[in-house]
Amino acid sequence: MSDDTPDPMTIIAGALPFLKRYDDQIVVVKYGGHAMGEEETALRFGRDIALLEQVGVQPVVVHGGGPQINAMLKRLNVQSTFVQGLRVTDEGMLDVVEMVLAGPVNKQVAEAITRAGAIAVGVSGKDGGLIRARKLLRRVFDPDSKTEQVLDLGFVGEPEAIDTRVLELLIGADIVPVVAPVGVGADGQTYNINADTVAGAVAGALRAERLLLLTDVRGVLGPDGALIPEMTVAEVRAGIAAGWISGGMIPKVETCIYAIEKGVKGVVILDGRVPHAVLRELLTDHGAGTLIKP
Repeated sequence: MSDDTPDPMTIIAGALPFLKRYDDQIVVVKYGGHAMGEEETALRFGRDIALLEQVGVQPVVVHGGGPQINAMLKRLNVQSTFVQGLRVTDEGMLDVVEMVLAGPVNKQVAEAITRAGAIAVGVSGKDGGLIRARKLLRRVFDPDSKTEQVLDLGFVGEPEAIDTRVLELLIGADIVPVVAPVGVGADGQTYNINADTVAGAVAGALRAERLLLLTDVRGVLGPDGALIPEMTVAEVRAGIAAGWISGGMIPKVETCIYAIEKGVKGVVILDGRVPHAVLRELLTDHGAGTLIKP
């Protein structure tokens, strides 16, 4: 951490106007990427979430775990294949994904928050029927045949419905829910689901005040490579059409648009590796990433 990084209590000291805005409001935080693999960053994240809960915000954490899944698959000598950023998941790989996400990763995130003074409980999307999922079908245009083809990604799903009762019970008891992104279909089939997608669906179902997508980039970058502090949904769509919002940023901004259409007041894409990024975004006037709003 650099010397000019603000101490969390310094941030809190100047945060009274922002605390009024977020008092008793639900904020969903998607936590994932490479930041999860660094112990000090993970502990700092836990302290920040605990601090939010202690000052009256109602945080809900949805986590990923790609690096941890990759490490386990490497130990098992299993190769991964990705299509459009999504891990093709066969039955054997599904067991590994669920074991890692709903097991050690979920419990480590909850433990870091609890160690910092709040109470956090880990759940998966299968607990209490939280995430009802369906198989995700990706359609791509094949230039050779000039036809649209459906890609089979195996047991990769998308949320079909979110039952918020478990989350509401935990929030009502001043407990921070920590959600692992696996869901279950109507037939009982387990599905691996992208964590950004789950975070957007959960935030929409809870009509959260904010959704924060912690990632390993600064936010949405303009054509000149500069960070864009704030965008409307219309401006995001224009950026996709013009081609300067591209690659892995497209599914992230699509999640933002989905969440906003479901009632979330604003969604922020920000760099989770920045110390106290969550606190700086919510509790200061300069923010830490790109705010996307209606």
